Amino acid sequence: MKVIKIGGGCLKNGKAARAIVDLIAQKGLGQIFVLSAFGGITDMLIHGIDTALQNEAGIVPTIEEMTQHHHHIIDELMDVTPHAGQLKEELESFFLTLERYYYGISFTREATPRMKDIIASYGERISAVIISRVLESRGCRSEFLMPDVAGIITDGKYMDATADMTRTRDNLYPLIRSIMDERKMLFIPGFFGKSRDGEITTFGRGGSDYSAAVVAAAVDAEVLEIWKDTEGFMTADPDNIPDCRLIPELTYEEAAELSYTGAGILHARTVEPARKAGIGISIRNTFNPEAPGSMITDHARTTDRVIKSVSYTTDISVLKIFASGVGARYGILSQITDTLARDAVNIKSVVTSQTGISLLLARDDLDRSFNALKQVKPRPFRKMQKVSGVALVSIVGEGLHRNRGIAAKCFTAVSQAKVNIEMISFGTSNAALYFLVKERDLDQTINSLHSTFFD
Repeated sequence: MKVIKIGGGCLKNGKAARAIVDLIAQKGLGQIFVLSAFGGITDMLIHGIDTALQNEAGIVPTIEEMTQHHHHIIDELMDVTPHAGQLKEELESFFLTLERYYYGISFTREATPRMKDIIASYGERISAVIISRVLESRGCRSEFLMPDVAGIITDGKYMDATADMTRTRDNLYPLIRSIMDERKMLFIPGFFGKSRDGEITTFGRGGSDYSAAVVAAAVDAEVLEIWKDTEGFMTADPDNIPDCRLIPELTYEEAAELSYTGAGILHARTVEPARKAGIGISIRNTFNPEAPGSMITDHARTTDRVIKSVSYTTDISVLKIFASGVGARYGILSQITDTLARDAVNIKSVVTSQTGISLLLARDDLDRSFNALKQVKPRPFRKMQKVSGVALVSIVGEGLHRNRGIAAKCFTAVSQAKVNIEMISFGTSNAALYFLVKERDLDQTINSLHSTFFD
């Protein structure tokens, strides 16, 4: 039995969803599918919360827009048959419930993390119902199973939950084995589970990939397939390097590092459940299903080229904190990180010296972090400096730290591109080397590195 994740990019509109449904009808018997919301729906749901907080008059138009969006998809998939009308009626209860939630938010003037997670889960709920019913209308044996009903248990953290794998496996393994057979297909919404107290909690934006890995590990799937609208992991971003090449095999560590630096193929947390269960992850192109794709395992073949890919993210900024004797004074770092944790800021990385601390943050978190630390009394540092307009570049390949000359080759290539490196971080990974450059220098940096390692 496979677990197959279908992402929002493959469900971006009715036409794309129809291609997916055709593919599922051909290849889906006996498999479990974990679905994202249809393209744009999660943003619509979150925007609805903002609308409800501002003016309740905007609630009905928001629900109508959402309803019409899904109705258009249903009409595309079912050709306006009687089945389409029945499905639209079935979905009315979902939209009525959402409407009540929005009015509740408008009345209380508060959108709690609990309510945000409940509302955000509806995109995946609806997509699972639609895809399952469409295939049922074609004569397939198809069911959907909601994660809270299936018993996907989380640690209870709103908007950034982690699955409790022991409890989830205890619930899901016997249930799936009792209802699945080789002539049936099962659809499970991704993105959320429930806490031990029964509260809906989401795995964070893009968390449906992680959901699929959790399900795959819990049911002992033979493989986790991620169906995307791309060929797989590449040696660089095709937008930067049009002639970049497919990476046929990667290790779990390499895939995790590439996910972190913006490859856009996998959610960064997807690898861990699959790695622990020893399940391979196969990236497949839904628009070219016979293509080889990329395979992620613990024993990917090595090649003469240690470096597998050059990657980057521009969602990065630096908050520099200047304080004397950082290495000789206890408590400074914990005081800083605790302050930011209370403001729900995720610190991507920390680089320290004897005279300061550099925090690598998402761009949207830079000002919020600066303002939060300004409030610390007594202040354990002299001053702070915000650094924006930078990009985090990485070269990724298992064992690069054990191969002499890789770092020198990397930095020589950057120097030859006449680019200055702002900061270097080897980190604890055996598969990646990170450094910062000015965003304006990103294209020449990536081109020079790719030419050096792959031409």
